[in-house]
Amino acid sequence: MTTPAAPTFQIRTVGFMRPLVWLGMGWRDIQHAGIASLTHGLVLTFIGAAIVAFARHKFWLLAGALSGFLVIAPVLATSLYALSRAIERDEPADWDVITQTWLNWQNQRINRWGEEYWCMVRFGLLLAAAATTWVVTSAALITLLAPAPVNSPADFVRLVILARDGWLFELWLALGAVLAAPMFASSVVAMPLLLDRKVNVKTAVLTSWQVVLANPAVMAWWAALIMGFTFLGLASLLLGLIAVIPMLGHASWHAYRDLIAPDSDDHKEHDHSTQRAGVQ
Repeated sequence: MTTPAAPTFQIRTVGFMRPLVWLGMGWRDIQHAGIASLTHGLVLTFIGAAIVAFARHKFWLLAGALSGFLVIAPVLATSLYALSRAIERDEPADWDVITQTWLNWQNQRINRWGEEYWCMVRFGLLLAAAATTWVVTSAALITLLAPAPVNSPADFVRLVILARDGWLFELWLALGAVLAAPMFASSVVAMPLLLDRKVNVKTAVLTSWQVVLANPAVMAWWAALIMGFTFLGLASLLLGLIAVIPMLGHASWHAYRDLIAPDSDDHKEHDHSTQRAGVQ
């Protein structure tokens, strides 16, 4: 029996300023979905606060835990993608969408033994493993190479960032980039694609890499915007994440819709509008 060929998708190139449009669309979706959208930010803010409370006197662990938590954000934002898709289709964007996304997403994948049936779970586990690897690596670096114990943000600034001797902070940033860059390239459109189309994890990840390779400057700019808004959310004692998380989640859906051409006629109007707005 022959194995069916993996689906391929038409990858689009977009203008450099297009990520700002995605952010505007994300904010519009928050206004449309209301509390159903903002609740995602509230829940993730509580999770972030729990991490801070657990490791508040162990900043060597907290630095990696918070940044590792952000690695799995594309999975946690799955129902935000579903809300944006419902808005796009002029369907109700409410709690039923969220419930169906988390409890019944497998129903569209009839073959329970098929490679794509548990694809979203598998991709989530992949990101979780990457986040755990970074937490362990970050904690080991800071613990072993810092000249003194790092138990507070002030210690981190003094002993790691502003240390006169050694290259600990540069090494920490470099290793973080080594992990973050491929994970971003693997996930930038992978989770929305897994939600929206019947594909497996390998196809979704390869398609995500193709998107990055076709739009390197735009994707670098998009990654910088995500990091910038996330930093603002963290710097506001996590309160800013209540709005930042849903805005970035919704915006990521619109990034996916702009960067990968639709495969059916039901999105023609969206297709034409994105072309007029700068998608090539």
